[in-house]
Amino acid sequence: MADPLGELDDIEFEVAPEENGTRLDVLLAKSCPDLSRSRLKALILDGEVFVNGENAVQPKLKVKPGDLVALTLPPPIDADPEPQNIPLDVLYEDDDVIVINKPVGMVVHPAPGSPDGTLVNALLFRCGDSLAGIGGVKRPGIVHRLDKDTSGVMVAAKNEQAHNHLAAQFADHGLTGPLRRAYAAFVWGHHPRFAGTIDAPIGRDPGNRLKQAIRDSGRHAVTHFQTLGRFGGEGWQIAKLECRLETGRTHQIRVHMAHTGHPIVADPLYASRFQTKSRRLPEPLKSIVDGLGRQALHAAELGFEHPHTSEFMLFEAPFPPDLAALDRELTPFSLSNPG
Repeated sequence: MADPLGELDDIEFEVAPEENGTRLDVLLAKSCPDLSRSRLKALILDGEVFVNGENAVQPKLKVKPGDLVALTLPPPIDADPEPQNIPLDVLYEDDDVIVINKPVGMVVHPAPGSPDGTLVNALLFRCGDSLAGIGGVKRPGIVHRLDKDTSGVMVAAKNEQAHNHLAAQFADHGLTGPLRRAYAAFVWGHHPRFAGTIDAPIGRDPGNRLKQAIRDSGRHAVTHFQTLGRFGGEGWQIAKLECRLETGRTHQIRVHMAHTGHPIVADPLYASRFQTKSRRLPEPLKSIVDGLGRQALHAAELGFEHPHTSEFMLFEAPFPPDLAALDRELTPFSLSNPG
């Protein structure tokens, strides 16, 4: 089932009856013989393994017959990341965690095509002396990700205990625990309701490996949205939304918004058919939208329980300059106040 050539990045299988009660890490070692046990354990702790569509971050988890196990295998990199002196907008830091406002254009993990200049490279430089080791390696613990061109607040762990504690919170997605994540999104058009829920499974687009799509065979995905503002003029409408995730799938908000017919403004993957919409915008709004070059999506808020003190901590990341300009220029065109 493993892919020694690295051509596939998703492995899925159903637990057989004879594997009843088997530990998750032991089962994966049997099913993926081309991957080492340490590599599989790291993938579990990094949130890359799912059981019945939910993150499984405990290697000791006991599986049952019929459980659907899915492993996302990130592309391998040739060497360990090197520390790089890259400026970071740090919102908070202590011995356990570091919270940053990720800029537009920064990749989180080194990968083919982005071997350096990533958030991991930057964190290794800034936190190198204070990293206590995760999985026996001095590295920052990345428990969630943002797309390269999505800006906003992120947290990383600096030791194993903090990593496991945060990973469990993100795996729960705030359903029973304290985690809070809110995104600000500017979308084309106005949803008929000011607030709602999008419940549609997401999987890889069979026609484009760079994209995700709504698929019956995809993973469970739920996004809650609330309208913060509606704007418009002759021939155009834009809405500002707050989106909260109940699950954490790749491109989830972008795919769900496009699925409703209201894709995110300037999204190069999921709003390509809406590019001509900007022709109807007045200046300077038109120039701002045309100049974005990326989806108008921002991770605005992150709240979590501190892994050492158990204190609930809430962080907000202000808009970067491009989205701040968009927000400012839309204000005079406000049509209604959702209240």
